[in-house]
Amino acid sequence: MEVNEALVEKLSRLSALSFTKEEKMHIQDDLQKMILFVEKLNELNTDGVEPQLHITDAENVFRDDIAGKMISNEAALENAPNPMPPYFTATKAIQKPVPEN
Repeated sequence: MEVNEALVEKLSRLSALSFTKEEKMHIQDDLQKMILFVEKLNELNTDGVEPQLHITDAENVFRDDIAGKMISNEAALENAPNPMPPYFTATKAIQKPVPEN
């Protein structure tokens, strides 16, 4: 796979990030190096090697989901800065990017 300017531009738009021409050249070079590295890994003989999903043998310990002591909506909203019963309100953290023409 070849990383070209069009791909870097597309990734830039999809990620809502803007870069200078110099930064785009560095990104293009870095992405191409990463792809070449992965392609090099594809040359390895992995016959008989079991896929590994985790690097350790540790297993997650689950517990039963048992409902405990509940509080009322009114009590939960008591100290909320801008309550809109029955909900909490929060400040918008992510802005939708403005599309480029």
